[in-house]
Amino acid sequence: GDWDNWHMALEDLNIYVENVRKAQMDHPGLKVKLALEVDFIPGHEDWVRELESKGSFDYFIGSVHYISDEFDIDNPDKKDQWEQGDVDTIWEAYFDRLTQAASSGLYQIIGHADLCKKFNYRPKKDPAPWYRQFLAAASSHDVAIEINTAGLRKDCKEMYPCPPLLQMAQEMGVALTFGSDAHAPEEVGANFHDAIQLAKSVGYTHWRRFSKRQHTSEAL
Repeated sequence: GDWDNWHMALEDLNIYVENVRKAQMDHPGLKVKLALEVDFIPGHEDWVRELESKGSFDYFIGSVHYISDEFDIDNPDKKDQWEQGDVDTIWEAYFDRLTQAASSGLYQIIGHADLCKKFNYRPKKDPAPWYRQFLAAASSHDVAIEINTAGLRKDCKEMYPCPPLLQMAQEMGVALTFGSDAHAPEEVGANFHDAIQLAKSVGYTHWRRFSKRQHTSEAL
């Protein structure tokens, strides 16, 4: 559809699935997973469930980019809405929607949990209550979060999530995965050594991997 100019078109999904299956057959020595990053938009939960039937997916990453139909907070073309709006209100709306995503039962992983810091707009309020609200939902629904290294390549110059959020996640028993959010081949696995060190520094000893939407735990 015409929702935005950066998502995968639905008509391309079958091609993507076929390409992943081909990669799995061509490279049997590599663990190639079939997965999707799927936006959480309230009211479209049935659409996400329908996606599950279109391939035998290993996991879904649930992400929040939109806090309203018009405002995808990480879009460089929408930075004027950050400039004209209230940063605290945007952050709070983001974490409210992220909490809904974690509670939805649609996802195995929540992606880039503090994406709202991408352009380095920081709230005046202490964000810890927003973190805690989201992480309580992730913990109670057994949804993992990721350390996503793409933040190092953005204005915030910091992995997602920030150390205080990650520390709180560890203390609340939220499982962990890793992602590089690669948009180019050279970004695959970028800064994973640093991500592992960050995980260990806040007390994580294991990480979670997925196959057919079931998880196993591996030592770091």
